[in-house]
Amino acid sequence: MAYNRAVFITGSNRGLGLQFAKELAKNENYRHVFAACRKPNDAQELLSIAKENSKVQIVQLDVQNDQDIHSAVEVVNKKVGGNGLNLLINNAGISINGGPIPTVNRSDFMKVMDVNVSSPIMLTKAFYRLLRAASNPSSTRDIFLPAVVVNMSSILGSIESNNAESGVLYPYRCSKAALNMATKSMAIEFAPRNIIAITMHPGWVRTDLGGPKAPLFVEESIKGMMNVIENLNLSDSGKLLGYDGSNIPW
Repeated sequence: MAYNRAVFITGSNRGLGLQFAKELAKNENYRHVFAACRKPNDAQELLSIAKENSKVQIVQLDVQNDQDIHSAVEVVNKKVGGNGLNLLINNAGISINGGPIPTVNRSDFMKVMDVNVSSPIMLTKAFYRLLRAASNPSSTRDIFLPAVVVNMSSILGSIESNNAESGVLYPYRCSKAALNMATKSMAIEFAPRNIIAITMHPGWVRTDLGGPKAPLFVEESIKGMMNVIENLNLSDSGKLLGYDGSNIPW
């Protein structure tokens, strides 16, 4: 049985976000796929996907721009109305200056924190009403599924996993650890509303961020994460999950 779901993905112009858009465009459970990126006119592969599949709509969005966020919510609301937003994938993220402590500077650090932490929180806030609408059991729909917020994190944000062989990457590691905490708080707050909030580690993936030496191809990572997302229940909310479904320690 196919469901009439809607998903919003940030950072859809390349890498994980682009592959999410590809997979969800083929998924019969999703009627609306909103693929957001900063410069749609430069996202040639995404434009091609949208041209071939009418359920894919590209949305211009700089996640650091509150007006862009407001406009994106309006675009989604006009399409989905009372059905709401079933899945929010906060995928956009950056890593700048991963060197040792003498190389760290405030400007780079704060930019990473804004993109990787503040922006997912602001986007979740902006879409909260639509997430609630999608998960509202008092509506007239016959089937009720929890709405889901996926905040893209990393094992590099795990304090327990940061051992003697690791270290450095101060801005990125700190941002993902902070995002994990924010997601845990979302999970606690959202539980009465039938909304799941999780963070996910996509694996070390061969993307612009992961680099050419990464052992995992983006297709494998996304298929794994989609399998995890499709099988979530409320007891999973607040967890950091790997693309293979594994529980990763904080």
